[in-house]
Amino acid sequence: MLKVLPAIVVILAASALCGRLAMMIGQPRVLGEMVAGVLLGPTFLGAWFPGVQQALFPADVKPILYVLSTIGLTVFMFLVGAGLDHGSKEKGEGGKAAVLAISGILPSLLLGAGVAVLLHDKLSLPNVNMFQFALFIGGALSITAFPMLARILYERGLQNTKIGRLTLFAASIDDAAAWCFLAVLSALHANAGIGSAMVTIGLAAAFVVVMLFGVRRLLRPLGDQVERNGRFGFDQMYIVVGVVLLAGFCTDYIGIYSVFGGFIAGLAMPRNKAFRDALHGKMMDVVCVLLLPIFFTLSGLNTQLNGLASAALLVPFALILIAGFAGKYFGCALSMRAVGFGWRESFAVGGLMNARGLMILIFINIGLAQKMITQEVFSMLVLVAVITTAAAVPLYRWALPTRVEQQMVFLPPEREKVPA
Repeated sequence: MLKVLPAIVVILAASALCGRLAMMIGQPRVLGEMVAGVLLGPTFLGAWFPGVQQALFPADVKPILYVLSTIGLTVFMFLVGAGLDHGSKEKGEGGKAAVLAISGILPSLLLGAGVAVLLHDKLSLPNVNMFQFALFIGGALSITAFPMLARILYERGLQNTKIGRLTLFAASIDDAAAWCFLAVLSALHANAGIGSAMVTIGLAAAFVVVMLFGVRRLLRPLGDQVERNGRFGFDQMYIVVGVVLLAGFCTDYIGIYSVFGGFIAGLAMPRNKAFRDALHGKMMDVVCVLLLPIFFTLSGLNTQLNGLASAALLVPFALILIAGFAGKYFGCALSMRAVGFGWRESFAVGGLMNARGLMILIFINIGLAQKMITQEVFSMLVLVAVITTAAAVPLYRWALPTRVEQQMVFLPPEREKVPA
């Protein structure tokens, strides 16, 4: 405790400061928390004050921080899933979300894989062949950071608007596909064979069915009780937290990261408004303030950006950044326009879907741990996460200024005006 508590206090102080600075310049607080994690890593604190960093984050503290951050991510994704307002879906919204999800995956996947093929000899580890390296880079760039996007939408109060629901549903499809994709890559890299990956995907699908069609029915009386009594007490909290942690354990055990289990557990929760409001009121602030910043710091401890200034790495980084940005932004915007939205909303969603910070960090942390990528590639992708996430809100505001947002965001697509 004498080692862990000072580390957590420093993490919270850095996150609070950087989060406040981010909000002062019109960015979401979560971007500041990401930057705080990088600053506590070797790029800044480790470079200027190596003794301080070593004293704050010794080797025996990192595993404890990892467990805390994983629990935080799992509970946060649970709250995101529990907070989605499924009852207000419009007709055809599911199909539009699927189209948006596909357009967010394929262009980035193909562009990223193409760039990776060009850079394989220069950036890849010797034991990672071109096919695996290309799929990993393409898969990483195809991610939309579901938790990050949710934080942005919640901060703007857009989570249950037409654009917010559609973007969140599409991002959830993207991330579920990404974990299945990573399961296949991990199996191939470990020479476990495609059969092992298919077993993992099959078990994940079975888990989803059990949660959404079995556990949801068992929990329905819980929501009715909270709505009837107007009280969410300890007894209800024990049940909810137990379901979340067990769901995270199940998905982690079968090879799909525990945050996916947390999200599905959220979808399985009762849909009563009183129940959802009570959950968020009791849990969201503690998770966002205490646990999520720890994850950003762990990622920052593995990030070394100083070497990216060299000409040898600057061009590869620029190619990866352009491939990731263009694939998401233009792919999603064009698909939104194709399904009937105006250009303003289309480009607004394209900007939001480019926010990939949190989930790509999880993705590449796993890749680094399994030795699928080098430290340099990891650092490049962290910087891609920061830049594309930082661009998300400005791109959204450019496409939908506040005055236009108030007029358009709640209207069905057929009533929107196409801007000049």
